Amino acid sequence: MKALILAAGLGTRLLPYTGHTPKPLFPISGKPLLQILIENLKRSGCTGIMINTHHLYEQIEDFITNQDFGIPVLTRYEPDILGTGGAIRNNADFFDASPFMVINSDIQTDIDLRQVYSFHLGHHQPATLVMHDYQPFNHVSVTEKGFIIGFHEQVKPCPDEAVMKLAFTGIQVLDAGLIPLIREQAYFSSIDLYQHMISQNRMPRALIVKGHYWADIGTPESYLETAYRAAAPLAFQQAFSMTPKETILQQPLKGDGSDRKWIRLSAGENTLILCHHGIRNQINPCEVDSFIQIGRHLQQKKIPVPAIYYHDAFAGMVFLEDLGDTHLEDVVRRLPYRNDRMDIYRKVIEMMIDMSQNGKTDFLPSMTFQTAAYSRELILEKECRYFRDAFLKTTMNMDIPEPLLEKDFSDLADAALQDGINGFMHRDFQSRNIMVRNDTFLLIDFQGGRIGPLQYDLASLLIDPYVKLPFEEQLELMDFCGNQLKKQINLNPEAFRKSVVYCALTRNLQILGAFGYLSRVKGKKWFEQHIPRAVQSLRYYLHKTDPREFPVLKSITQTLETGRGKI
Repeated sequence: MKALILAAGLGTRLLPYTGHTPKPLFPISGKPLLQILIENLKRSGCTGIMINTHHLYEQIEDFITNQDFGIPVLTRYEPDILGTGGAIRNNADFFDASPFMVINSDIQTDIDLRQVYSFHLGHHQPATLVMHDYQPFNHVSVTEKGFIIGFHEQVKPCPDEAVMKLAFTGIQVLDAGLIPLIREQAYFSSIDLYQHMISQNRMPRALIVKGHYWADIGTPESYLETAYRAAAPLAFQQAFSMTPKETILQQPLKGDGSDRKWIRLSAGENTLILCHHGIRNQINPCEVDSFIQIGRHLQQKKIPVPAIYYHDAFAGMVFLEDLGDTHLEDVVRRLPYRNDRMDIYRKVIEMMIDMSQNGKTDFLPSMTFQTAAYSRELILEKECRYFRDAFLKTTMNMDIPEPLLEKDFSDLADAALQDGINGFMHRDFQSRNIMVRNDTFLLIDFQGGRIGPLQYDLASLLIDPYVKLPFEEQLELMDFCGNQLKKQINLNPEAFRKSVVYCALTRNLQILGAFGYLSRVKGKKWFEQHIPRAVQSLRYYLHKTDPREFPVLKSITQTLETGRGKI
C-alpha cells in the first residue's frame, strides 16, 4: 500500500497561526501531526508516502528531510493548489497498480488504517470513503447498504432502503484505475470524480466506523481541544504517576490582567493547574516559553515556585502544581495587628532577596521574551509613556503634549537605574502573585522576569495597591531590606532608599497605565477601584524626591489629587 497525505492547504481557518507554521506541522504532545500520520500509516503496512505541499512548503520539506521513517517519504510542491483530485493526478507516477490511500493532514484519529485498506480489498467498488456520524459535518448521503449517493445536495429517496447523512473522515482508498478519470486541469475536486461515478451507477463504498476517536484540527478551537486531550493525561502521569481513568474535571479560575486562562483540573483527589496562554502567535520566543524556562530555572535554584509537570508550548498549555487559592493579599487583609503584618512582610522580603541574588546565577537572556534586562528604553516605553497614553490620555482624558513630559521621564529612567542592586527581577512582585500554603510563600507569574534592580521588586511589594500598606510601614520595610542586604554586600543605606523611591515611581506609572488599559480597553472594570490608591502612592513618592525633580509629573499628580482630573 502507498499513500498520499494532502498537505497543500492554506490553513485559513487557523490564521494567524498558520502564518508562521503550516497546519500539518502543528504538534500534538510535542509531535507534529504530520509525523503522527506517517507513523500510523507505516504501522498499517504502508510502503511509501507522498506528501503534496504548497503553503510554507519549505518547512514541511525540511522536516521530512531531517527524519528517518524507515520507508520512503517524499514531498511534491504544487505551485498552484490542485485540489484533492488534482493532487492525485499530479502524483500518478508515484502510485503502482495497487489501491492507494489518501488521507487529510489535519486529522488525528485511532481509526485502524490497516482495516480500512482490507475493507477496500474486500469489495469491488473502485473507491472507499471512511464515514462516521459527526453532526457538524454530516453532509454525505449514504444508503443503509453502504453506498454513497450524494454530497451536500439533496438526493432522491431510495425506494428500497433508508438513506442517512454522515460525515467524511478525510480517509479514503482508491483503485489506481480511477486516476485516468481525473481531468488534467488547474484545480479538480475528488467530489467531482465521485459524482461522475454516481451518475454512472458506480457508487463509492462507505466504511462506516463507530466507537473511535477522530478530531479535525482545522480551527483554533478544535486544535486546542485535541492538544488538551492528549496533554492532560500525560500531565497527571508526570505529576502523580497515574493516568486518569475518569473524566478530568475543569474548574475555571479567576484570571489576572493578562489574556491567559487559569483552570483547575481534577482527577479523583489529584489536582493540577492549567495555565493556558493560547496558540503561539510567532516562531520567536513567546510568553509561554519564558514561563516554562524561568519557572524551571527558579525551581532549580530552590526558589519557591510551582512545579511544572508538563507543557505544550505551541498550544500554550502549562500544567502546574496546584498551590491552592490563598494569596498574600488574603492573608494580610485578615491581620488587624501591625506587628503580625510586618512579620509577614519581613519573611517575604527575605524570600525576595534570595530570589534576586540566587536567581541571577546561570540566568540566561534567552529565557526572556521581552527584554533581557530592566533598561532605560523599557522604563521609557513600558512605564512612562504607557502611563501617559493608557492612563492620562485614555483614562483621564488629559492630553499632555509629549515633549512636556519627556524630560521628567528621561530623568526618572536614569534615576531608577542608578545604584541598582542587580539580580533576578520578577517585575510583578505583588500580593496577588505570592501564594501562601502551609505558612510558606510561593511565587507565580514569573514569566516577565529578567535581570534588574532588586529595588524595583521591593517597591512593587510595598506600593501594591491591592493591600494598601501604610506608608510609614513601607518606609520601615525599606530599611529592613537594606539592613538584610548589608549582611551580604556593601550598601549605602541612603542611596538604597533613594533608589527604592525612584523605582516606586516607575512602578507606579506602570500600575496606573495597566489599570487604565485593563479597565478602559480590555473591559476589566474591577481594576478601576484601585486607581485612587495608586494615584495617592504616586503623589507620596514624588514628594519624597528633591523639590527640583519631576516638576511636570508633580503638577499633573496634584491636578489629579485636587479633583480637576476626575478619577
